[in-house]
Amino acid sequence: MEHHNLTTVNEFILAGITNIAELQAPLFALFLMIYVISVMGNLGMIVLTKLDSRLQTPMYFFLRYLALMDLGYSTTVGPKMLVNFVVDKNTISYYFCATQLACFLVFIGSELFILSAMSYDRYVAICNPLLYTVIMSQKVCQVLVAIPYLYCTFISLLVTVKIFTLSFCGCNVIRHFYCDSLPLLPLLCSNTHEIELIILIFAAINLISSLLIVLVSYLLILVAILRMNSAGRQKAFSTCGAHLTVVIVFYGTLLFMYVQPKSSHSFDTDKVASIFYTLVIPMLNPLIYSLRNKDVKYALWRTWNNLMFFFKVCTI
Repeated sequence: MEHHNLTTVNEFILAGITNIAELQAPLFALFLMIYVISVMGNLGMIVLTKLDSRLQTPMYFFLRYLALMDLGYSTTVGPKMLVNFVVDKNTISYYFCATQLACFLVFIGSELFILSAMSYDRYVAICNPLLYTVIMSQKVCQVLVAIPYLYCTFISLLVTVKIFTLSFCGCNVIRHFYCDSLPLLPLLCSNTHEIELIILIFAAINLISSLLIVLVSYLLILVAILRMNSAGRQKAFSTCGAHLTVVIVFYGTLLFMYVQPKSSHSFDTDKVASIFYTLVIPMLNPLIYSLRNKDVKYALWRTWNNLMFFFKVCTI
C-alpha cells in the first residue's frame, strides 16, 4: 500500500563528489575558482551584450540569454556544492532539494533550445543574409527565447511535483552532489514507472528536437559554405566557430551521460559528466565566445578603455 506522506523525509544527505578527506580542500579551491570565473564571465557577457551598441544583434541577444542560463544552473548547483565541502554534515532540506531540482531543469532545458535557436540564427545569417533583419526581427528573437523557457518551466514543475508528491522512505542518501531527478528516484517508496516514463519522454523530445534543429541548420550552412569562394568561407567559419564549439562540448557531454548502455551506467560516471556541464561548461562558454569572436573582444576592449577613462576623470 502506497503512502503519500510529505513529512516522511525532512532532509536529504548528499553523497557529494568524494568521501576522501584529503581531497576536500583542493577540490573546494578548484571548484570555487571555476565558479567565480563562470559567474564573472557570464555576468560580463550579459552586461556587455546589453550595453555595447555594436552588439545589439540577434546573435548577441541569444548569447546574452545563453549566459543567463549558464549563470542560472551553475548557481543552482555551485554554491551548495561548495558549502558541502566545508561542513561536517552534507545535508539539503526537503524543500530546498525540490527548488534546486526545479530550477536546474528549467535552466538546463532552456539552454538546449537557446543553442538550437542560435543555430537557426547562424543559418539565416549565412544562407539568407539579405532577409536576415526581416526574418530575425526582435519579436521573433523574443518568441524563440520565451516559448522554450515557458515550456521548460512547465516540464520542470511537472517533474518536480510528480517526484515530491510521492513518498520517500528508508534511506535518504542522494548518490549525487545536487538534487537531480534520476538519483532521487531510487529513494521513492511508491511506484516510479509513471515519473520515469515522463522523464524519459521529455528528455528524449528535448534532446532530439533541439539537436535535430542544430544538425539541420549546420548541414544547410555547410552546403552554403561549399558554394562560396575562399574568402566567404573563412568569414562564414569564423561566424559559426564559437557557437559550433559550444554545441559540440554541451551536446557531447549530455549524450555521453544519457545515451550510455544501462549496463555501464553508474552514478560515478554521472558525477563526472555533471561536474562538466554544471560547472565547467558555464565557465568555458564566455571564454570561447570572447576568445573566438572579434566583436566581443573589441567590445571588451572598448568597455575596458571607457572604464579606465572614467576612473581617470574621477581621480582628477
